[in-house]
Amino acid sequence: MAQYAIFYDQSRCNGCKTCQMACKDYHDLPAERSYNYVIEYEATDGWKTDSDGFFIPQGLYSYFVALSCNHCDDPACVKACPTGACAKDEATGIVSINQDKCSGAGVCVTQCPYSIPVMNDETKKGEKCDGCKDRVAEGMMPFCVEACPQRALAIGEADSVPEGFERASVAPLPDPGETGPNRYIKLAKSAERAKGKKGDISNVPELK
Repeated sequence: MAQYAIFYDQSRCNGCKTCQMACKDYHDLPAERSYNYVIEYEATDGWKTDSDGFFIPQGLYSYFVALSCNHCDDPACVKACPTGACAKDEATGIVSINQDKCSGAGVCVTQCPYSIPVMNDETKKGEKCDGCKDRVAEGMMPFCVEACPQRALAIGEADSVPEGFERASVAPLPDPGETGPNRYIKLAKSAERAKGKKGDISNVPELK
């Protein structure tokens, strides 16, 4: 199997969210539902008190983490799905949801550590990024990749990882050892490792 992978150059990403908007447009999604998203993460190396008693941050920094489905080696959504609707394609490794098999149990939504699957309030079924598999099959790029103005996103095979990229190990994401995500990241200089505790997500209301 040739495992599909996303290569994300975090050092190029400026958090514009064009990838997210392009995906919503391509799939005609309502405002409240997205198949991908961009985390805004802010951190500091600590705080000190000045002579007037004010708290002063030491080494304040921030960065972005663009996420869509990671098409994991050991996807939690596939393991949890009671009907087999969530499945990993044997030829490409792409994980998608078969709407005809989906029972609407919602365990894909609750079990994915990356919060990628979402529930469609109208159909009462789970939905998610499928890597634009139909476009990829025709030799095109996923819409998020094609739309990125910073060229921070690319696709390829997981056995041909570009130099400087590594499996997604950046805060606030979980340890990549949990599911084996096929998202490889060239980290920004300020990036904190997965499970780091220095910072916080600053755009929580935008996320699911």
